[in-house]
Amino acid sequence: MKKIILLIFCLLFTGCTVVRINTDSISNITGVILDKNNSLYNHVGKGYKYYIPRGVTYIDTIGLNDVLYSKGVYYYLYVDAPAYINKKDIEYDENKNLYYSKNIDINDKKGYLEIEKKDDQYLIKFNYNYASLETLVDEKDITEVVTNGAYILSSIKYNDQIIKLTLDEDYFLNREEQYKEFISNGSSGNFLKAPDEIVEE
Repeated sequence: MKKIILLIFCLLFTGCTVVRINTDSISNITGVILDKNNSLYNHVGKGYKYYIPRGVTYIDTIGLNDVLYSKGVYYYLYVDAPAYINKKDIEYDENKNLYYSKNIDINDKKGYLEIEKKDDQYLIKFNYNYASLETLVDEKDITEVVTNGAYILSSIKYNDQIIKLTLDEDYFLNREEQYKEFISNGSSGNFLKAPDEIVEE
């Protein structure tokens, strides 16, 4: 009987903390997600790694630009490795004439979120943690895209050594050496010839 009571108390007073996100508030979404110390990752690039949320698919990488896709929306992610190495913070002036415009300063990482109406769609520019994510969406998709963007940008972790190597112009200079073993000697034929040194017994 004591074991059952102890088990019930353990179940009641332990467990996970659930954080509810108010989907009507973009500031609340970014604040809650960016404030968490997200150590998950499921994608690795040249000098960085990050978490791609469920429902978002990796498409391609061109340089330090990754293309992601989810439900008809393309996400364009740029990882600013030079700014990260040089610790260059971005400066952004909020624009009250836009649909949404706000500076972000959470966990000693700076950035901004800007949403601008373009005809019938909304251009989202989300910059945080030395990376930026851009996409063009319908109004109904803004909340989901901002949520996915916050998870992606907050989870980016950098590898200083690899970034320094990729940014070092001299490191990857082409050091060519010509090998003569595979150069044709000019003879051709339909069969292999045995070398002269081999003697049949």
